[in-house]
Amino acid sequence: MLDQATDIRKGEELEQDKLEAYLRENWPGFSTLKAIRQFPGGYSNLTYLLKTGQGEYVLRRPPFGADIKTAHDMGREYRVLKALEGIYDKIPRPVLYCEDETVIGAPFYIMERVKGVILRGGAHKKIDLAPRLMRAVSEAAVDNLAALHRIDIEATGLINMGKPEGYVGRQVEGWIGRYYKAETDTIPSMDELAEWMQKHRPADGPAGLIHNDYKYDNLVLQEGRLSHILAVLDWEMATVGDPLMDLGASLAYWTEGPEARMMPLAAGNLTWLPGNLTRAEVVERYAAQTGREIKNALFYYVYGAFKIGVIVQQIYARYKKGHTRDERFANLIEAVRFFGHIGRRALEKGRVSGLF
Repeated sequence: MLDQATDIRKGEELEQDKLEAYLRENWPGFSTLKAIRQFPGGYSNLTYLLKTGQGEYVLRRPPFGADIKTAHDMGREYRVLKALEGIYDKIPRPVLYCEDETVIGAPFYIMERVKGVILRGGAHKKIDLAPRLMRAVSEAAVDNLAALHRIDIEATGLINMGKPEGYVGRQVEGWIGRYYKAETDTIPSMDELAEWMQKHRPADGPAGLIHNDYKYDNLVLQEGRLSHILAVLDWEMATVGDPLMDLGASLAYWTEGPEARMMPLAAGNLTWLPGNLTRAEVVERYAAQTGREIKNALFYYVYGAFKIGVIVQQIYARYKKGHTRDERFANLIEAVRFFGHIGRRALEKGRVSGLF
């Protein structure tokens, strides 16, 4: 059940000798680098398992061909983890950051490995994810997101991680701009969502800590007790702003049954399995946990669907330009169409659940 690393994908290898020499010089107590493996999940930053003389650690680096100064800022992700130490205990301990691109071809950071179960796509074929268990896992996921959003960013100093004023407007305009910069195909539904968001965006609510990529496959669960979250991974987009924008992105990842049958990528998030909360129930439970009234869940869900569509479009654009040879990316344009379609469907239905 534990999340396992496998062989490194062709074209994504690291120079072990050069990396080992750097670690020996810059990591106090480091002795040897016995092996490097790769975790197969994810479509963004690359994640490797380092087997060292003092145990197992994880290395994160940007994908090949990506703009490492923006969405794949390893230094920022490392600093976020450092800032959260002593404030939020469900994080892997950060160990070392390297900005020297000559070592492995890009900046990277190393953190401790938290061993546990990650519910990646297909996990339900290997382990028994009964409805009662999935209900508990889904409730724990929502409760933990609410707990993140309840952290006092003023008292903890996390307010310095970003600029919460005007966050909603910046996100809407920013993701629209990124979409058209990466556009490869004309997708009318994505155009419609962009125009609708610009006309209907709400004012900023009270600011909080935002993870910005909160979903099942970024949660490390305790083996034998899957409703207990050991760690939250992938903090590369974390900041401070209106937490409802974070909730919206999580809702868009939160696939329901009919949608899983329509799009394999969406099916990778196992929220569609029987027993899970529906998106409407997620909103209801989140509101109860945070004490925050949510009047406009539809906007935040549509924003989330559009945002995921943009992220997938950016990955697909890199593939089209030949910056990555990962064949998983070859048909991602269909996923962009799917997220545009589901966002438009939500507008037509006027709700976030039961869209098909």
